[in-house]
Amino acid sequence: MNEKTARAILLVKAIEEADQQQDVLTEDDRKFASRTARELAHWQAAESRNAATLPDFLYQRAEQLLKRLTARHKLFASVAQGHSGMWGASWLLPIVALLVGAMAERFGDPHRVDLLSFPLLGIIAWNMLAYLLILGWALAPSRRAGLRRAMANRMALGGAHVPRRLPHALAGGVLQFMVDWARLGARLNLARIARILHWSAAAFAIGAALSLYARGILSLYATGWESTFLNASQVHRLLSLVFTPAEKLFGLEGFTLDEVMGLQNWSDARFGNGARWVHLYSASLLLYVVVPRMVLGALAAARVIWLRQRFPLDLEQPYFHQLSVAAGGEPGMLRVLPYSLTVDEARSKGLDSVAQEMLGEQARVRLLPAAAYGSEAPPLEAGEGVTNAVLFGIAATPEQENHGVFLAALGRGKRLVALLDQSALAARTDAGRLSERVELWREFCILHGAEPMVVDLLAPEAMKGQPA
Repeated sequence: MNEKTARAILLVKAIEEADQQQDVLTEDDRKFASRTARELAHWQAAESRNAATLPDFLYQRAEQLLKRLTARHKLFASVAQGHSGMWGASWLLPIVALLVGAMAERFGDPHRVDLLSFPLLGIIAWNMLAYLLILGWALAPSRRAGLRRAMANRMALGGAHVPRRLPHALAGGVLQFMVDWARLGARLNLARIARILHWSAAAFAIGAALSLYARGILSLYATGWESTFLNASQVHRLLSLVFTPAEKLFGLEGFTLDEVMGLQNWSDARFGNGARWVHLYSASLLLYVVVPRMVLGALAAARVIWLRQRFPLDLEQPYFHQLSVAAGGEPGMLRVLPYSLTVDEARSKGLDSVAQEMLGEQARVRLLPAAAYGSEAPPLEAGEGVTNAVLFGIAATPEQENHGVFLAALGRGKRLVALLDQSALAARTDAGRLSERVELWREFCILHGAEPMVVDLLAPEAMKGQPA
């Protein structure tokens, strides 16, 4: 799924989930969008001689609903078509960097150039440090993740905001979308940031080099140097360290020790060495900064393209399961395996309500025989439209050697939902202790790779709308 498709689908998802009372999108709006999307998806699939897919249906449906929202709420148009902070930065920052780089060496005497030019030596030194930092980030992913993800999220949101005077449900959906979009697009945004920074660094160095040549057309450079702490021999070694790769690669002539000594304190600052100095510095900038940064920027750009075509939108969420039936798919099935728990008739009806909330009104429940306490987990094969779930009663205390081993064996890389039934405990404990037990079970299930969902099988309606 590409980025454009994912963005439209995720925006509509956030709005529909926030609009539980259907104040913004009526039931007729949603049914019309589903019917139209199903027809368009099948028509386009027939045109391309491919089978219609759920992402095709979801995108067409999202487009229909976004058009309706835009027609009804003019301020919403900026959200539906909005660009992130990356959009402006991707072209503005390199241009600014080029101009700033062009000014880097323009402060000072236009006829004198310093062998120890701080701006140009600083450009090279800073980029060497940047390469070390990049290597450090790569070798320490656990330390970089939080900072880089926060930076990516901030830049992705940019100046985005929820327009005023939108209906409450619509504003809430837009706000939730902004949070979800920044989180899901973190890897893509990091690649965009890398591309922008690398190309901006290259543009800065290009600007500095072009400025040297442009000023040299109208001015005759005289070369010299002075230093409080360095002598001529040390300056020569420094220049040799910086310039030798460029001299070898491009066949340029460097400065000898005698020339460096003669140019100290500008005592023998001659006209004629300026062009050699400009060529050496420009070649060094090309070698140390422009080429590596352009290559790194190109790699980041390739990663951006790859990630844009493979946006990580999880279609296994209950919202998408419900819509898959409208797309023409089979009704979803919730396959439930109770663990050390007897499911009576009342709780069985509660499971029907849970399945309908998760997978749509036509969802079915397949209740498996209960697993005894301490028993081994039976095999649960994944299937299309089937959601596997294990049912726990949270009156029991989760144990690593029993419940933990059971969950780990059931999951094994597959999606597994843990239904945490609070009906038995809610009847005999206060809200505070119930909340503590729920949180204990939630953390336990997440630790063992299962998705926790708190339910009350004797009062499923009371749990609707509450966070899982």
